[in-house]
Amino acid sequence: MTMTERVWLPPAEWYASLPSVLVAAGGLITGTSGDVLLVKPNYREHWGFPGGMVDEGEPPDEACARELFEEVGLSVNPGRLLVVGWTPPLGDRLRPMLYLLFDCGTVPDDVTIRLQVEELDDHAFLPPEQATARLEPMVSGRLPAALRARESGQAEYLVTAP
Repeated sequence: MTMTERVWLPPAEWYASLPSVLVAAGGLITGTSGDVLLVKPNYREHWGFPGGMVDEGEPPDEACARELFEEVGLSVNPGRLLVVGWTPPLGDRLRPMLYLLFDCGTVPDDVTIRLQVEELDDHAFLPPEQATARLEPMVSGRLPAALRARESGQAEYLVTAP
């Protein structure tokens, strides 16, 4: 083989050789008072936005809608993408994660939340400062970024590191 000749991998091998990332999608939901809906998973210490992992072949906005219905019983049509967050591999999670936070609108302050008890212990509508304090410190910047993006119409990209 000369230096100008190329050896191409078959497409299946080439795609299999590429790095992969995990993808999760969540929803920013606020009450009419401006308080932010957070949920308390039973499998980790910190609170988070309702949402979860995107299934293989599933569009992230559809995953967001599915997860919000499963977790809190709300039927929503995710709107604009507010935040794209990237986190490196961490602990048992051996791949990077791409987190997509969608604007899922405003609900009445007295909306009924039906928790998915298999995964969630609690929920709360909290003022933004209190909600930010309950989020995992590594990703707590997502809430102020989402609120800015909701206001400006411009999505924000965040890279977080441990």
